[in-house]
Amino acid sequence: MIKYALLTTLMAKSGKEDEVEEFLKTTLSLVESETNTITWYAFKMGANKFGIFNTFPNDTARKAHLAGEVAKALINRSPHLFSLDPQIQQLDVVAVKETELKFSF
Repeated sequence: MIKYALLTTLMAKSGKEDEVEEFLKTTLSLVESETNTITWYAFKMGANKFGIFNTFPNDTARKAHLAGEVAKALINRSPHLFSLDPQIQQLDVVAVKETELKFSF
């Protein structure tokens, strides 16, 4: 079972919402090169509130992600895009439902 996760919340500056959304879409390519990031979701929670949720096989992988390219990009773009510093929470997952998707057409 996946036990390690991060939840990051981001508050876009007024008028920067579209830029934040595009920034999150482009950071996906950075995460795709991280073999120990199991899942990575970027999402919108309202007009100017965004988030990132990701999971890892162990704490070492989680720490590596925090020192990786996405974190560097967040730090570099933060003053331009966000009204508050990104809020990053380390989470311990206590339960998971996983389903293998099977498609039939």
